[in-house]
Amino acid sequence: MEMESSSAVEIDGSVMEGGGQILRLSAALSCISGSSIRITKIRAGRTSPGLRPQHLSGLQLVSDLCSGDLQGASIGSTDITLTPGKIQSGNYTADPQTAGSVCLLLQVSLPCSLFAASSSELRLKGGTNAEMAPQIDYTIKVLLLLHLVLHSVYTEMAPQIDYTIKVFKPIVEKFGVHFDCDVIMRGYYPRGGGEVAVTVNPVKELQPVVMTERGTITKIYGRAFVAGVLPYKLAKDMSSAAVRTIRKEIKDLYINIAALQEKEMAFGNGSGIIIIAESSTGCVFAGSALGKKGVYVDKIGIEAAEMLLRNIRHNGCVDEFLQDQLIIFMALAKGTSRIRTGAVTLHTQTAIHIAEQLTQAKFTITKSEDELSSNNTFIIECVGSGAANTHL
Repeated sequence: MEMESSSAVEIDGSVMEGGGQILRLSAALSCISGSSIRITKIRAGRTSPGLRPQHLSGLQLVSDLCSGDLQGASIGSTDITLTPGKIQSGNYTADPQTAGSVCLLLQVSLPCSLFAASSSELRLKGGTNAEMAPQIDYTIKVLLLLHLVLHSVYTEMAPQIDYTIKVFKPIVEKFGVHFDCDVIMRGYYPRGGGEVAVTVNPVKELQPVVMTERGTITKIYGRAFVAGVLPYKLAKDMSSAAVRTIRKEIKDLYINIAALQEKEMAFGNGSGIIIIAESSTGCVFAGSALGKKGVYVDKIGIEAAEMLLRNIRHNGCVDEFLQDQLIIFMALAKGTSRIRTGAVTLHTQTAIHIAEQLTQAKFTITKSEDELSSNNTFIIECVGSGAANTHL
């Protein structure tokens, strides 16, 4: 379905969540569907409206991936038009030259790369561990195989690269998505300087996913880290505080939160913690927090632990941060997906709104009738559009 720019689908960038998520979803779906889009009132309600360096870098990356024509894209722009061409595999680089999250660059480029003719290599630069966005983990090859974007509206936690690798990756693999991520350098706010290399393999079509049975929590583990000149004791204190908090509610599982000092492969100073919980049916949940100036490290550990506990209490199958990230894959899959989750976030509602505008997917949200679930547990169902990779 290819459209001329004169018949571009109009997207209101100020609706609902009204942030960069609308840009990322709209650009990716435009690239995949071949539909031209015009996005207006971009980030209109933000303190600094319009495109910031990270948003601009993401749009340019998508335009490069599909040999598109991107008009009106500059720092501060509130209106852009994207007319996509054909998706091309190859080697691509995105560098906003800020601490903007590499994970959100991955969010916009990964779906597009799936519909290329062969594998694509993405070199993404910026912040790998920045407050209010997804974190990345260079220790995936060494320790646990283990999302925060600068100035995103995720005020509690957003995807981090650690989260992307340990939570997002195994779940999207259920749709048939396969990618490898190698962290070359961690980068922290405000300096950035992080870099990841991602290899994305193409798919013929995405498979629907059903995740409605949470099962029991079987494993809890994680990592508390310090980087740069920060002392190792901070990581140990974060880990201890998190374990104590979880122990008050979950007493029958061994909890392993490693304390690490990252002396190499880190640009700048930073600290943080991510805690992962796995269930007997393959569900994965996380809680995380980054160190902040003037905040005791015990509080950071407690914050991450409470976030994890909140996300496993509702007996859903995904946490509040994975919810919205799965919408695009549900919309593109061939068949009906069903996912049990906790309260449906505004980010998820926004993602559904954009997906239904730009694909033939149909979503419904119903309250769960499972007596084991809380009153705030819902089933998100999607009859996918069945997007096909015409190159394969």
